[in-house]
Amino acid sequence: MDKLIISCCICGAEVTKENNPAVPYTVEEIAREAKSAYDAGAALIHLHVRWDDGTPTQDKGRFQECVDAIRKVCPDVIIQPSTGGAVGMTDLERLQSTEITPTPEMATLDCGTCNFGGDEIFINTDNTINNFGDIMKERGIKPECEVFDKGMIDLALKAAKKGHIDYPIHFDFVLGVQMTATVRDLVFMATSIPAGCTWTATGIGRTSWDIAAATIAMGGHVRVGFEDNVYMSKGVLAKSNGEMVERVVQMAKLMNREVATPAEAREILGLKPLEA
Repeated sequence: MDKLIISCCICGAEVTKENNPAVPYTVEEIAREAKSAYDAGAALIHLHVRWDDGTPTQDKGRFQECVDAIRKVCPDVIIQPSTGGAVGMTDLERLQSTEITPTPEMATLDCGTCNFGGDEIFINTDNTINNFGDIMKERGIKPECEVFDKGMIDLALKAAKKGHIDYPIHFDFVLGVQMTATVRDLVFMATSIPAGCTWTATGIGRTSWDIAAATIAMGGHVRVGFEDNVYMSKGVLAKSNGEMVERVVQMAKLMNREVATPAEAREILGLKPLEA
């Protein structure tokens, strides 16, 4: 079983300080939360960025500022910009996060359209998936295929068959949005991907800790953080992203699963070693 890669999604695009005052907006706050996660054991920071008032943005300059600030305090962490952005953004807006310097090692690639609730529809057509895959290949960026249900795994595999995504694929199972988040669902997703592929899983809200525990036991990798959940337990807000990562580390120790360093995570994910 591979060592456990812990990814931390430190702010997302939808959660706000009204949900938890520790949710970061400013460059300084984002660097603070990234460092708290890194110090606790996260090898990978999944990054959305905000303007200072909390408005989500895919602005290239803002991503550059935030990545530079994170690099100063976490020099070897894997930084994975989101190309999801927020509901309503165009494809070109969303791809700005891959235009920073140096070119990101990884970025997210959402592999299907998703209902986020009410009238909020996050649109990812076949053409969007293929175009994002092609652009990431051209730029030397490994995609993390974000999938919210089994059909999105199939769409990712269809894109790979056509050459838009390279094997081995790394998947991120986001459970509890469009598909329920139970151990049954997690097993179904994990056994639906080809041999040799890697996977991370997260549960939204109160399912976060159940999915984390099951994922550790099954040999997958875990994502936690304010994007997905702001509570440690019912009614108890997390003080930081680092506090969430610490809990995953404790779970891993109980199950005798070692936690991967950033260098070890790069090896598991097939990324190049970080240049000195």
